[in-house]
Amino acid sequence: MIGPVKTVGIYVEDQKKAVDFYTQKLGFEVRRSLPMGPHANWVELAAPGAQTCLVLYPKSMMANWAEYKPSIVFHCPDVEAFCQRLQFADVSITMAPTQLPWGKFAKFADPDGNEFGLTSQELA
Repeated sequence: MIGPVKTVGIYVEDQKKAVDFYTQKLGFEVRRSLPMGPHANWVELAAPGAQTCLVLYPKSMMANWAEYKPSIVFHCPDVEAFCQRLQFADVSITMAPTQLPWGKFAKFADPDGNEFGLTSQELA
C-alpha cells in the first residue's frame, strides 16, 4: 500500500539562502540535512506537523531542472492573514487571495521563482 507523499523537489540556486527563506519567512523546520557530494546537502524541510517535506535540490546538480516545475498547494485555514504575514516578510505574492468555489486561494513565490498555492479548502 502506498502511504503519504514523502518529499517534493524544489530546485534552488543557493541552498543556504533557500533554507533561510523557508525557515525564517515561512516557519518551516529542517527535518534532515545530509552531505550529498562536495558542494551540496540533501535538505528536507517541512511545515511543523506536516508529513511531506520539500527537498531543496541544487539547480547546479540537475542540468534539466527547468523542465521540472513543481505544482504545490498548501492548506491554510486563513489565506488572507497568512498572505499579509508573507507580505510583511517581503515575500512575493503572485496572486492575491481570491474567493473561488472551493475556498480562498492565493499564490506566493520563493526567491528562486518557485510558485506555491495556498488554499482554505477543507482537508479530505
